[in-house]
Amino acid sequence: MTVTKAHLVDLVAKRADVSHKVADEAVRVILEGVIEALQNGEKVELRGFGSFRIRQRGSRIGRNPKTGERVNVPAKKIPYFKPGKDLREQLLAR
Repeated sequence: MTVTKAHLVDLVAKRADVSHKVADEAVRVILEGVIEALQNGEKVELRGFGSFRIRQRGSRIGRNPKTGERVNVPAKKIPYFKPGKDLREQLLAR
């Protein structure tokens, strides 16, 4: 099963005993806050869960899998998630 944003909204609505609309707004604001912080070059740290940051990947020479031709792959920024200690321990306990 894949947990989607809709699943998270349902979970927040049930656990916080709020309307679906309020839960949707809460989840949306949290996700937008994470995205905005990453866009500003900030690290997002959720204690017990993990941290998000942007990593810079350098340019490299790749290959087109169809033709085998060498292709220049430009440098880019990618989001990176590092799980926190509590999350790792909970996953290993299962």
